[in-house]
Amino acid sequence: MAQRYGGEFSPKGKAPSDDPRSSAASPAGNSFRGARRTRAGGRVNLLFLAPFPLIWQAFGSEPVVMATYLVAFGALILSAWLTREGIKAQEAYEARKVARRPALPRKIFGSVLAGVGLALVGFAGHGPLEAAIFAALGTVLHSMAFGFDPLKNKGLEGVDLHQTDRVARAVDTAEAHLAAMSDAIKRAQDRQLEARVDRFQTVARDLFRTVENDPRDLTAARKYLGIYLQGARDATIKFADIYARNQNPQARADYEALLVDLEDNFAARTQKLLADDAGDMNVEIDVLRERLQREGVRPE
Repeated sequence: MAQRYGGEFSPKGKAPSDDPRSSAASPAGNSFRGARRTRAGGRVNLLFLAPFPLIWQAFGSEPVVMATYLVAFGALILSAWLTREGIKAQEAYEARKVARRPALPRKIFGSVLAGVGLALVGFAGHGPLEAAIFAALGTVLHSMAFGFDPLKNKGLEGVDLHQTDRVARAVDTAEAHLAAMSDAIKRAQDRQLEARVDRFQTVARDLFRTVENDPRDLTAARKYLGIYLQGARDATIKFADIYARNQNPQARADYEALLVDLEDNFAARTQKLLADDAGDMNVEIDVLRERLQREGVRPE
């Protein structure tokens, strides 16, 4: 979908704000902080292009061979799609400190389907022996090129697995709300609003990482990860529908004010949890020092 470019010197553009909460003045305003280049591109895109010569090969063959080539084409396209989704799932897994393994090992299934597709190509064009060779090479090379899916849950050492699982589920739900917000705001076709939502999501994810570092903080942050983000999602959906119809400036101002309030409150909650964690650490240090003093041991 085409989008209008928005900037300081473009029509309807706004000059940089002197508000201390703006992106220029707030380190949390940089939506690219901590961002990494995705691996779901380049080689993965080539996987979608590689099977297309099979279509020309299919329609120049007899019906049975044609059907075999077309099934092989479908298997290879499905393999490419599973591989891309598996890489995205792995990147999300690696970005979080507490995460459950992907429910479906997409990259492994992609490797198997690559082998099946190449086996069908070998069988249609050559014979059973060549099909077996193509299957083995396709599966092994695909696995070597793209690796395997994470096969175990990732948590924190010394923390109750039940707690980490609760945190993982809560963060999964919160990430789903953020994804719905991103999808909804795109309907408004306003690049500045999309960037503003990205800024809020960066602050929200700081809270997610804080809770992942100490699952005991989940109780204090549960409303933020659930009720408040769900409300933000619903408000974004309603705003996008209204703004896409009539470009209502009052609706835009109200929505931007909501984002400012949300960002401030999420940032304040994150700082509160960090302060509590630091307080807990100081208590542990003081208790340990007091015990050492009671032992009466002094260095010479």
